[in-house]
Amino acid sequence: MRFLLPLLFAGALFAQHGYTPSDVENGGRLYRANCASCHGPNGDSQPGVDLGHGKFKRANSDEEIASIVTKGIPGTAMPPGAFSESAALTIVAYLRSLASATNVATVAGGDPARGRALFEGKGQCQNCHRVRASGSRVGPDLTDIGMLRRTADLQRSLLEPDAEVLGQNRYYRVVTKAGATVTGRLLNEDTFSVQMLDSKENLASFKLADLKEHNFLPKSPMPSYKDTLTAQELADVIGYLTSLKGL
Repeated sequence: MRFLLPLLFAGALFAQHGYTPSDVENGGRLYRANCASCHGPNGDSQPGVDLGHGKFKRANSDEEIASIVTKGIPGTAMPPGAFSESAALTIVAYLRSLASATNVATVAGGDPARGRALFEGKGQCQNCHRVRASGSRVGPDLTDIGMLRRTADLQRSLLEPDAEVLGQNRYYRVVTKAGATVTGRLLNEDTFSVQMLDSKENLASFKLADLKEHNFLPKSPMPSYKDTLTAQELADVIGYLTSLKGL
């Protein structure tokens, strides 16, 4: 019974404030993009603060937390955020959900050294990703991924890469009027042109007048490792990724 209490408590909070699964999902995106670099993926990187377990120095209610998110704390390192009140409350919804999140199904016991070898070898991860000065720039740089994503999030990204594709990580595709198709990372788009880093890390520039189509791809270019890595290998890769703290 005691294992159900956190879930019931979180459910009561969601009902009280009208939070929905969509609120939690949207708040998670905002938190990872704007807050995780300082507070960590679990919200516990600042001394005396554990956002994922309701440990706040200057706030108790959800409204007070949302106010700090939008206004910051003068005289401290906590800056004001460019969020609407409703967006700030979705971040609160996500923080409240962390306390009830269960990682029972999350793999554990990974060895970072073995994980690095798999990352650089069997997994062929460096074909798209970069860690420090090694690897490709086509995909997201993972040098500090251990500070930004939770273990459960990393596991889901490896097994179900299409489950959540962050906006900054989506691939872009252009189709020219001549019939050529190029995919890669969007670098810039203005009134007249598009600049990309293509899948071979070449800089490509196109005039919009020469394009038949240009848009973001809805799915991730990353493959699923569900049938590629064993459970232990998956744990090792995740162990390596969580060890990457930008140092």
